Amino acid sequence: MGPRAIKTDQRGFTIVELLMATAIIMIVTGALFGLLNPAQGTFQAQPEAADMQQRLRVAIDALHKDLLMAGAGTYSGAAVGMLNNFFAPVVPYRVGTQNADPARGVFYRPDAISVMYVPTTASQCIIAETMPNSASEIKVNAQPGCPKNDPLCGFNEGMRVLIFDDAGAWDTFTITAIQSAALHLQHGSDPFSKPYELGARIAQIAMHTYWFKSDPATETFQLMHYDGYQNDIPIVENVVGFQLEYFGEPRAPELLKPVSDPKGPWTTYGPRPPALGVDVPGDTWPAGENCAFTIDGATGRQVSRLPALNTVPGSLMKLDPALFTDGPWCPDGGYPSRYDADLLRIRRVRVTLRVQASEKSLRGPAGTLFARAGTTTSGERYLPDQEVQFDVTPRNLNLGRGQSPNQQITQSTNSSR
Repeated sequence: MGPRAIKTDQRGFTIVELLMATAIIMIVTGALFGLLNPAQGTFQAQPEAADMQQRLRVAIDALHKDLLMAGAGTYSGAAVGMLNNFFAPVVPYRVGTQNADPARGVFYRPDAISVMYVPTTASQCIIAETMPNSASEIKVNAQPGCPKNDPLCGFNEGMRVLIFDDAGAWDTFTITAIQSAALHLQHGSDPFSKPYELGARIAQIAMHTYWFKSDPATETFQLMHYDGYQNDIPIVENVVGFQLEYFGEPRAPELLKPVSDPKGPWTTYGPRPPALGVDVPGDTWPAGENCAFTIDGATGRQVSRLPALNTVPGSLMKLDPALFTDGPWCPDGGYPSRYDADLLRIRRVRVTLRVQASEKSLRGPAGTLFARAGTTTSGERYLPDQEVQFDVTPRNLNLGRGQSPNQQITQSTNSSR
């Protein structure tokens, strides 16, 4: 018997079978891509979410540090006192040598804040002669806190300096030259807004303005920092919201002691008035009065010009922005950098800050989740804006709160140092 023949089936797959197999493969592959696509969007969004949080941290750190120090004043030598007892060190607008808001008639912005304080420095003196408002030399008196063998207390060329007086006036300037032997400081390009009388204070100053720059045409949305002089730089990108609210002292300012006393503080807040019958040169207030205090016609005593906003003891209240633009103006209404006396009430600042994803592909339509629209239409790729709100209570603006005029304030004026 010969070898058995082996039969083989020569038939292949039919077109229908191939089509069915291809369809099954496509369905499985599509399902896999459907599972991978959201993961891919999440993978792309996570670094951006971390960057948004980092931008918030940078902004919070900068704002908190400078707001906490706001109002810290001179603390060595004969002239000691927090700045809030002389002028408003926190204002809701931009101040400085460039593009100052008061020069444009703007005295309130919800998206800008300027703060001033005297840093840790030996550069604190009293002027020894009346100084004209034109650029000139300033003669100062060396103070007990000055370093040994340095009669100019560490003042040097290029330093930004504040000069202010009991009337509520202030100016800043840059020292252009020093003459140690004669105890002279020179300022060349920063004329004063008024002549300063003997006894005005002078100190190194830190000025910080934070403001919101929004330019849709160039897609520029930044939190900016201005040093009050030359440097105006962005510190955080892709900021889509920056708003400030203010809480303050509802009580009217009161006198703590006779204004003739050589050592302050003389008021619970605000500049002390001149003595009865004394007229301050250059301002428009009647003799014995200033922006914060007037003379009661019935008693002849100096009383607050500002009203009490409520009678709840020890409480702060939210300050209506309208209070900051209706006067009375300090030092008076004709001062180039005048400020509303109600700014002296500020004791706490609330900051609301919002940032967005830098990539449009991670933002959806404008609305609750997104201040500015993006390009994505897939919810899996959404990275909503992140917003934070925090309060800062400047220590130096709250020293002695709750004390009556019979309880003189004796705390250090620079507790935050």
